[in-house]
Amino acid sequence: MNEVWQVGDIKITRVVELEVTGGSRFILPDATRERCLPLSWMHPHFMDDQGNLVMSVHALVVDTGSSRIVVDTCIGNDKQRSIPAWSNLQTSFLTDLTNAGYPPESIDLVMCTHLHVDHVGWNTRLVDDEWVATFPNAEYLVASDEWQYWTSADDAGRFDEVYADSVKPIEHKLRLIDVAQNPVIERGVSLKPTPGHTPGHVSVEISSNGESALITGDCIHHPCQMTQMDWCSSADTDAAQGMQTRSRLLAELVDSNTLVIGTHFATPTAGYIRTYEEGNYWLNTELSNG
Repeated sequence: MNEVWQVGDIKITRVVELEVTGGSRFILPDATRERCLPLSWMHPHFMDDQGNLVMSVHALVVDTGSSRIVVDTCIGNDKQRSIPAWSNLQTSFLTDLTNAGYPPESIDLVMCTHLHVDHVGWNTRLVDDEWVATFPNAEYLVASDEWQYWTSADDAGRFDEVYADSVKPIEHKLRLIDVAQNPVIERGVSLKPTPGHTPGHVSVEISSNGESALITGDCIHHPCQMTQMDWCSSADTDAAQGMQTRSRLLAELVDSNTLVIGTHFATPTAGYIRTYEEGNYWLNTELSNG
């Protein structure tokens, strides 16, 4: 299910690759059914009757009117992955993206919040046994700190799975962003450092005509982490830093009018941070214009 939000003059469109129930235990090991069920505000959108979490893998198209930006490119078709459920996918993602009004050749920028496997997959597609850029007219953007981490001598081996088929073929189209020096990538669209999940992880801030939104990336995998900020992802490179980032970000957003759009949040994917209990938060989706 695609969703659309209007933030001032900027339109944000969600294009879904996968939405799954109960497959999140490996990524959020603390989120057991027994611990999730008391968080009744998550039902029915983000948790089923048994306490299984519902999660999504999707891309977000940020349309400023002058530029079309894809934020994160999911898992991709035909990719051989170590996670069986993500290996050799055959989804209708590109057709769905085109039907939403965004054929691949119309995209100007691709922004990867980080370089994990489920955020770079559609950087490329398989054509005649060769990996080619899915978005032929786009520039691909990555934070320089993120690139440095994954391509350093110590960590390059962990990057091999995605580098060969999803990064190397578009490396000539890649631009590294020094977020500390200039976080703005387009009018009304800027990057916010949110490290912990990876060292160079960024979220995407949107601002137009007095309205604002934030695309989380993976600093918050699932809304349950708003109430339980210490439930860390098994994929975090620095879980303690990730929790600090999450706590600080939620404290900034609580009771604000900033629309929070989760990169893995199931339908409805956006809402506003509100106080749940002392020191904890929840996602109010009822006010979302999606």
